[in-house]
Amino acid sequence: MMKEQSVKTNSLKHVLFGSLIGTTIEFFDFYIYANAAVLVFPQLFFPGANATVATLESLATFSIAFLARPLGSAVFGHYGDKVGRKVTLVVALLTMGLSTISIGFLPSYASIGVLAPILLMLCRFGQGVGLGGEWGGAVLLAIENAPPNKRAWYGMFPQLGAPIGLLLSGGTFLILTDTMSSEDFMDYGWRIPFIASALLVIVGFYIRTKITETPSFENSKEEQKEVRVPFFTLLKSYKNQLIFGTLAAITTFLVFYLMTVFMLNWNTKSLGFSNREALLIQLFSVLFFAIFIPISALAADKIGRRKMLIYTTIAIAVFGFLFPFFLKSNNTLLVTAFVCLGMSLMGFIYGPLGTFLSELFPTTVRYTGASLTFNMAGILGAAFAPMAAIWLSDQYGIGSVGMYLTIAACISLISLFVISKQEHKF
Repeated sequence: MMKEQSVKTNSLKHVLFGSLIGTTIEFFDFYIYANAAVLVFPQLFFPGANATVATLESLATFSIAFLARPLGSAVFGHYGDKVGRKVTLVVALLTMGLSTISIGFLPSYASIGVLAPILLMLCRFGQGVGLGGEWGGAVLLAIENAPPNKRAWYGMFPQLGAPIGLLLSGGTFLILTDTMSSEDFMDYGWRIPFIASALLVIVGFYIRTKITETPSFENSKEEQKEVRVPFFTLLKSYKNQLIFGTLAAITTFLVFYLMTVFMLNWNTKSLGFSNREALLIQLFSVLFFAIFIPISALAADKIGRRKMLIYTTIAIAVFGFLFPFFLKSNNTLLVTAFVCLGMSLMGFIYGPLGTFLSELFPTTVRYTGASLTFNMAGILGAAFAPMAAIWLSDQYGIGSVGMYLTIAACISLISLFVISKQEHKF
């Protein structure tokens, strides 16, 4: 009589919470840097220049993480496709977490001179490498455990980590600026969220160690479908998916970083809002981002991921024309309505994106492929977006920033129409 083999499977609770907690931590770490890059780092790490130049230098360090993310995708994707999703996810989480905690202990320019911004850049590079490996694995953890008719719904859970992480990071900065004097905040208060992220990393590490491999990866190993070097296989056999998947996702990144980092700078520097007012507007708008992620995922499971992205990208192209009508005055109601509309569109496009990109690739190269398309889009759509938008608004007015978004949306739209419709087996 044959002996029955017991296979340990992931519970729904572990799968969804495990994918959500990791991306929440990763994006919390990523966004506290974004807030600090506008509110704190120009003064502490780049003194001596005028305010605009110091902000641009600070945002240049912000962009380093986007340049590092494809490296994280290639390295962690390789091991995620060869060794497994679980171990790779744990290592990616620790890479991001340790880099973030280290920022909280960095001395300022006044203490060690030019070495301070250099160390800041190294830590930011580590954040980028970690997130480059985290996102793809978290999405695969969800969708490779999902029923075929609920892939977008399952794939939505790691996407929810973005608004939750943003709420936590923005809320933390708001509490600190409300409860501390500006001198204390600039002296040591800004360090608290970076160091406190250690607690979140410990929770995420514990949850991730409880998760087993996904059925898709186990089946692929049993069928001996493993490829030698996933990155080279991608370049050889899935070049079109890689290129057009990347271009399809650039609008997602651009609209997000315009609504967060650029708007934080625009509201405080150009419209004269206080840091507190600007953070409150941002935090309120994030609620709309969070609400529309699950709504878009439900719709995407009914009409298809690609169609959902096409409809939303068209809406974002139109949204670009609204910049000068809402952002030329410091009317709080108009500015808040504008940012909330932008973040609602962000929710619609972000919800099904992870599932869409993952379905472009087979299991053997899926971790590498989904991660690379997502993070290459981050370079094109976000790495220099805040700096470019600040420069455009200074030189040509706020309407030019809207045109920047509309042009990017047109590029993404064309890519969505020409990309392969083939869906690979899970």
